[in-house]
Amino acid sequence: MKLGILDLGSNTVHLQIIDAHRGAKPIHNSSVKHQLRLIDFTDENGAVSPQGVETLHKVITDSLEKSKEYHLDEIIAFATSALREATNCKEIISEINKIHNLNLQVLSGVDEAELTFLAVRRWLGWSSGDLLVLDIGGGSLEIAAGSDELPDAAKSYFLGAARLTREFLKSDPFTEKSLDNLSKYLDSAMVDISNVFGPYSTHKAIGTSKTFRTLARLTSDFLGDPGRTITRKSLELLYEKISKMSIEERSNLPRVSAFRADQIVAGSLVALKVMQSLDLNVIEISPWALREGIVLNRIDIIKF
Repeated sequence: MKLGILDLGSNTVHLQIIDAHRGAKPIHNSSVKHQLRLIDFTDENGAVSPQGVETLHKVITDSLEKSKEYHLDEIIAFATSALREATNCKEIISEINKIHNLNLQVLSGVDEAELTFLAVRRWLGWSSGDLLVLDIGGGSLEIAAGSDELPDAAKSYFLGAARLTREFLKSDPFTEKSLDNLSKYLDSAMVDISNVFGPYSTHKAIGTSKTFRTLARLTSDFLGDPGRTITRKSLELLYEKISKMSIEERSNLPRVSAFRADQIVAGSLVALKVMQSLDLNVIEISPWALREGIVLNRIDIIKF
């Protein structure tokens, strides 16, 4: 079964082509990615602007056109934080489904956390024991914890790297005042995270998706870490280094794209604050995340 997973995220619109069969590992075939930071198209009323909607239609059209060469059996389309929180979300989703003949669904934050947890559990297996799964996206942070395939606790927070960069970090390089303001804001947010997930702080901590992968590669490059884990000490040193850089300097780092050079500072601080709040010394990196969870959930309920 050849699936197209169309992910309308806060940072990108990503069509991933995956070969999937019940009982088998999903195999990544190809992908079509458009860098579109939807959160930057949100106006003061919380609505995605007409320009943002128009751009979104263009990249969906391009993605669907390119998908034709793969002869897909099905396209599963979903949207996350940026669209979910837009005040004109319902109108945009209805318009997209009508124009592009899709069944685009908006995932809740808990949906994201649970499906990501499922993917990590399948990747690591039952022998990995109890898990605490963290995913920093552009618009939100998802955390889930438990011992089975469905987590015992799952929650989403408005702590995405792009969102926090836009709301807090000023100038280039970022001013100390704006960094301090972000740090204080995160400290207040950590109270709930500590209350909800503190009981799971002894679980094996796993980070997924682009922010954690980038941080692991950076700590590997700068500090000699293995690249498959992030230690709290290494993250502290990394944050001190990259927070003082200009956007151009960060974009010249071998592991950081120009598109994400501004938000990796906020992403690193979110990761660091969570590690401090939950007293985590190390986070392991999982290559599977939300999209794999979507696929696994789909093939689990289908009979071949």
